[in-house]
Amino acid sequence: MEIRKTSARLLADFEGPAAELINRLGKAPVVLICEHASNFIPASLSDLGLNSEGQVSHAAWDLGAYEVACKLSESLDAPLIASRISRLVYDCNRDPESGLGIPGKSELFDVPGNRNLSDVDKNDRVNAVYEPFHQLIKQVINTPGRNADVMQQAGPAIITIHSFTSVYFGEKRSVELGLLHDKDDRLASAMMTVAKCETNLNTQFNAPYDASDNVMHTLNKHAQKGSLLNVMIEVKNDLLSNADDINAVASSLSKIITKALARLNASNS
Repeated sequence: MEIRKTSARLLADFEGPAAELINRLGKAPVVLICEHASNFIPASLSDLGLNSEGQVSHAAWDLGAYEVACKLSESLDAPLIASRISRLVYDCNRDPESGLGIPGKSELFDVPGNRNLSDVDKNDRVNAVYEPFHQLIKQVINTPGRNADVMQQAGPAIITIHSFTSVYFGEKRSVELGLLHDKDDRLASAMMTVAKCETNLNTQFNAPYDASDNVMHTLNKHAQKGSLLNVMIEVKNDLLSNADDINAVASSLSKIITKALARLNASNS
């Protein structure tokens, strides 16, 4: 099968935009982000040469993360920006300058359509997938008067929603809920304090990844520079296998986020 590595237009009109905005006018002091919400690969890329297993695997997306993010958007009344394109086309949580956004292999899955790309091919991916996604985040964060009472001078808290596989390179992971942070641990620490009372999940800081794994790009780009509260939430994906489980996890996270923000607001008042 021939794999088309570039196209004058990566996304056809009928395939829709690279990113979507849900609950644009949400009034919570939160902006939700889901970088790995979809496993969709544009037709122009011929499935990137992936086999059928790879196309639906955790390598292509974060299973259940989009559903959890949508539930949180509803319960918190917060806007949500979600990518509509597989991270194997371009990983929106990777800086284009890092060279990590278009993997030739992801864990055990070969991605033939990502190999031997020209600079033009790579720029096509960045311009079609990464740039619209991050422009939409910037637009939402900087929307004047979205809700003057909750935005305050500090701006909204930025929360990214992810899931991870329970077995990675043959090793089982014990963590069930990860609260990841870089230099700013304010929101992660407040959430950890609340999580001890709100969930029985094995909750850990900076697990199963941490900043050294290059997973903090979105938060560093949009939150750290502006000193906005921020956290990356990672949920083990076998806890998100059906609607009831997704609802239960989202409900717990909603309570944890709400109470953590309240604690931080109280300490700053």
